[in-house]
Amino acid sequence: MIKIFLKKGRDESLRRFHPWVFSGAIADVHGNPAEGDVVAVYSADGECLAYGHFQIGSIAVRVLSFDDSALKQDYWEVMLSRALQVRVASGLHGAASGESSTNCYRLVHGEGDNLPGLIIDYYDGVCVMQAHSVGMFRAKKQISDALVAVYGDSLKAVYDKSSGTAPFKAGLELIDGYLYKKEGFSDDEQVVVENGHKFMVNWTEGQKTGFFLDQRDNRALVGQLSKGRNVLNLFCYTGGFSIYALASGAEHVDSVDSSKKAMMMVDRNVALNGFDPARHTSLCCDAIDYLKQVPEGKYDLMIVDPPAFAKHRGALKNALRAYQRLNAAAISKVASGGFVFTYSCSQVVDKEAFALAVFSAAAQCGRSVRILDRLNQPCDHSVNIYHPEGEYLKGLLLYVE
Repeated sequence: MIKIFLKKGRDESLRRFHPWVFSGAIADVHGNPAEGDVVAVYSADGECLAYGHFQIGSIAVRVLSFDDSALKQDYWEVMLSRALQVRVASGLHGAASGESSTNCYRLVHGEGDNLPGLIIDYYDGVCVMQAHSVGMFRAKKQISDALVAVYGDSLKAVYDKSSGTAPFKAGLELIDGYLYKKEGFSDDEQVVVENGHKFMVNWTEGQKTGFFLDQRDNRALVGQLSKGRNVLNLFCYTGGFSIYALASGAEHVDSVDSSKKAMMMVDRNVALNGFDPARHTSLCCDAIDYLKQVPEGKYDLMIVDPPAFAKHRGALKNALRAYQRLNAAAISKVASGGFVFTYSCSQVVDKEAFALAVFSAAAQCGRSVRILDRLNQPCDHSVNIYHPEGEYLKGLLLYVE
């Protein structure tokens, strides 16, 4: 076992169970670890503090455990079983036995489930995995085998979609593909149910793992407020918010996204749920350009859910300016007495900075704006209390007069 020794006084975060060891905290490495190896981390006085995946970069070790459980043969099965139990306790797993109106959820949310660098989304028997570290990528076969053991016969497939998330390293075959298939299973997409609504999910061609599961609770809130309203869903992807609005009696919904594939999936989802096509319009165009030319007052409920404007701290200032411009356009155009649901999924943009950007947008417009609710990610996108950085999704529900 390769040993990593920390500098004196640089072990406080590990003693508080933060799951990262930064390269600047390391004093010495006993051995020559390859990226993705499991290493032991010691304090300066020789106390073993944690075990984790070694990697090259500012984060040098992603902690798998604070004891020796990461070295045990049943580690993956134990950890995935624990993650599943949280989803059972939360009421998300159980649709197969009629106990839930939802059969899709996030099974593993990285540090939130004490598995840094790993994402697994569950779609009615299909697990789609994304490794964000070399260590998790190298362990993908063990993870797949553990999923088979945890779910048993109900598991249809395990699909690895790490080519766009795992660090590019020589020797890694970053090719997406199935790690497991149950005999007779041959689909690359299937219908899932979320809060009773049907969605077609394609994990091979769709963005991320195929569907944005993190907006489930926020979609439900949009549904509660959509009856009789004209709704604009910007950056709609496959139309999650649109389906909830239509199901709740929205007068009309316009869905806008620049992706032709996404808009085709929106139309499939509208038809799948049996809605009158006259109540919905799909618009394949740039969402920001569309918003600029929208007549004032046309919509009395808007969803503004853009992709991450900042993926690293160097882009933070530009991202905040972009959020301000986008929200100013929405607030200026929404009808009096209308709602604006606005979000940021940029991890480096914290809640306070995002709220300030929206405040600046409202002040720029000069309209009376109330914050009715502060929105975040659902329970299956859990946040490790010792790793607050995991709270990436933030949103505001605005009432505009």
